[in-house]
Amino acid sequence: MNLFAISDLHLSFNSEKPMDVFGKIWIDHFNKIKENWLKLVCDDDLILICGDTSWAMNINDAIPDLNWIDNLPGKKIIIKGNHDFWWTSINKLNSIYENIKFIQNNYISFKEYAICGSRGFNIDILNSQDEKNHLKILEREKIRMNLSLRSAKKDGYEKIIYMSHYPPFSINNISPNKNIFINILNEYNVEIVIYGHIHNNFEKFYDRKINHTKYYLTSCDYLNFIPLKIL
Repeated sequence: MNLFAISDLHLSFNSEKPMDVFGKIWIDHFNKIKENWLKLVCDDDLILICGDTSWAMNINDAIPDLNWIDNLPGKKIIIKGNHDFWWTSINKLNSIYENIKFIQNNYISFKEYAICGSRGFNIDILNSQDEKNHLKILEREKIRMNLSLRSAKKDGYEKIIYMSHYPPFSINNISPNKNIFINILNEYNVEIVIYGHIHNNFEKFYDRKINHTKYYLTSCDYLNFIPLKIL
C-alpha cells in the first residue's frame, strides 16, 4: 500500500473551463493525469489531493468530476482549495463515495499515520488593502488546522502527514505572519506536508525540509501530471 499525492486537477467535465488558456502544458491534461495515474497507482494505494479539484460551483455540478476521480484506482483523500466553490458539508461529502474521503476539522488514518489537513491561506497577501478580512480568514484557518491536528493527537497518533492547499510557509521574509502555520506544524511534530496552489515561480517552492518537516509541492503541472510517491 503506497501513498501518492497530486493537486489542483482543475476538472471541468460539466462545464466549459479549458485549462490550456494557462499554457500548452495544460492541453488534454485530464488524459495526462489518467494515463500516468493508471501506470502508477493500484487499488490498495492512497492518493492525497490538496484542493482545486473541480471548477464546479455546486456539488451537483461537481459530481461528474468526482466520479471521474472515483473511477481511478486507489482510495483518495481530498481537501478544499480556494476554487472549490462546490464544497458542501463534510458529513454530506463523506457520505457520497466509499473510496473518496474529505478532510475538514478531522483526520483519516493511513497505516501508522494520521492524515490531517485544511485549506490554509496565502500568507504573502496579508499586508494588502483587504488586510482586516484576510486576518479574519487566517484566524479561521488556524482554528481548522488545530482542530484537525488536535483530533489526531487526541487519538494517540504520533506520526502525522498534513495536507494544505496553500503553501504553509512564506517566501516573503518580511511578512510578520510568515511562520504562523509552520509554528503550528512544529508544535504537532508533523512529519510530512503536502501542498498545491502554485502554478508558477516553481523555483521558489522547491521540495524542502524545514526543521524536521518535509514539504512537497504537488500541483499537477509542477509534477508534469504524474502522481508523486510520498511513501
